Amino acid sequence: MPATNTSDAVSVHEARTALGKRLRQLRQSSGMTGRQFAESLAWPPSKVSKIENGRQTPTDDDLRAWARASGQESEIDALLASLHTLELQYAEWRHLMRAGHRPQQAQLMEWEQKTRLFRIFEATVVPGLLQTAEYGRARFYESVRRLKAPNDADEAIAARLRRQEILYRPGKQFHFVLPEAALRLRLCPTDALLGQLDRLASASHLPNVRLGIIATSTEYTISPWHGFWMYDDKRVVVETFSAELDLRQPQEIELYADAFEQLAAVASYGHAARQIIGRVMSELASEPDNRTS
Repeated sequence: MPATNTSDAVSVHEARTALGKRLRQLRQSSGMTGRQFAESLAWPPSKVSKIENGRQTPTDDDLRAWARASGQESEIDALLASLHTLELQYAEWRHLMRAGHRPQQAQLMEWEQKTRLFRIFEATVVPGLLQTAEYGRARFYESVRRLKAPNDADEAIAARLRRQEILYRPGKQFHFVLPEAALRLRLCPTDALLGQLDRLASASHLPNVRLGIIATSTEYTISPWHGFWMYDDKRVVVETFSAELDLRQPQEIELYADAFEQLAAVASYGHAARQIIGRVMSELASEPDNRTS
């Protein structure tokens, strides 16, 4: 999915419209007209029309009543999930970063405490939970420049390093997948990148960490459009240039779970993954500017 620049207001409107269309389909499956459906619920006909056309946000009770009236009670959980993500699914970075990066790191830590299985694919960067201080500092400085956010990179780095303690906590499982290209992108000075790659190789030995590297020569079965983080089967987070997408609808989570499995299936693990990392490190270290006399 390409990056989007839509505003949060537009995003919420689109989500409300999509929910309205789904509700219209359920109502039509019952064979009732809008007026008949409204009468069955003791609602004014205008309420049904407004909800179906995305001009009014239904409540939880509205959705439960709608599903029962249309004979589709099995849809209640999915409908409620759609409703609850209307305001959650899109958060503009400029708004999130007004107070700097450190509060966001604290918020991430809250979700990580609750999560048992992490499935993380990053297309262009090393995931934050595996970043060294030097590599992470370069990422935060980039964000400060791009978003004109408060420069609290040092505090944010300290918070991120505290987050990484979760890698050693019993009961947590981490599955990371990266393309080889992400190891080669010069997002920081070469010496910092070499240190970062060494950190990756070391992390691959942790008992609760699976680190998969997709070699450049690998044939993909699905396009690696963008990075995403899966928190159990409850939440998917996608970062774009302008925003963070917070996806919680069951059908979306299922789609991303399938995408992750396809990406993970073509990755190399263990010794083979470390060989790829080692090859990249050797090539970096052998460049003229990095050779020792």
